[in-house]
Amino acid sequence: MIAYNHYIKFIPEIKREKRAFGTFESIITIKESVYENWKNDLTYQWTFFNNQGRDISLYTNREFSRTLYGQSWAFDVKDVATFFWTSGSLTLSYNAQEYFTSELLEYWSLHIVLPIFLTIEERYDFLHAGAVEVEGEPILFVAESFGGKSTMTDFFIKQNHPMISDDKVALREEEGGFLAISSHPHHRPYRKMEDLGYFVDNMAHDPKPIHAIYELDRAAADADISITELSGIEKFKTLRFSSEINLSFLKSKRFDFLSNLARQVPVYKVTVPWDMERLNEVHDAICEHSKGV
Repeated sequence: MIAYNHYIKFIPEIKREKRAFGTFESIITIKESVYENWKNDLTYQWTFFNNQGRDISLYTNREFSRTLYGQSWAFDVKDVATFFWTSGSLTLSYNAQEYFTSELLEYWSLHIVLPIFLTIEERYDFLHAGAVEVEGEPILFVAESFGGKSTMTDFFIKQNHPMISDDKVALREEEGGFLAISSHPHHRPYRKMEDLGYFVDNMAHDPKPIHAIYELDRAAADADISITELSGIEKFKTLRFSSEINLSFLKSKRFDFLSNLARQVPVYKVTVPWDMERLNEVHDAICEHSKGV
């Protein structure tokens, strides 16, 4: 199994001050290439919403559906780079564009392209969540936009909980449950375009079954902190809303993944008082609750 918790290998090598220890059994390689006529070969196009101020599109050489071995793909980040791969391979190549830099290569590769690649290749599914370990057990935080997910993840990291992922959590269903896979070791508790964030030394390394998922429910500053378990349609809606990389040609697979996740992993709603001074109370409540899950 490929673990998503170490740097991919860039050729030429991107220089960094720090690195993270990881558990790759295979290395995904990204290298520069020259592929000038790719739009003539890859005629099927999927356009995404504008991301980070960039127009981005996915291309392939057959109608969009679950990938076949040997199928050709391209992911185009306008003005930065176009990435290419063949299904079944662990090598991606790229054409540099006008505004290409090594920093942009690293950002787009780690934060966007690699999750897209791993999803299409059906190695992992992703949730839009922050994730840390509490006493060695993975817990995930999900929330609406501006709902406190990044802030909560940041607070747990500062309390010395190992980080699993800052924003996109890779999951894989295996016998015994759903494994949370550590991502690249960067955390961004702020909104800055095309920025990976600061380096995190305290990363979780080993894939482990998800212990619990906590949906953060923003409340008044003086509200009581409560934790209640979700079930039925409310539980599924929370997981569906938190789904990441929703490609319609993988819709049926995605539905099965979320249904199985809902059956196997407990999901709780946490009332979070909107007061930074009370984050320690929420932290303690979640930690204490997770012990009894």
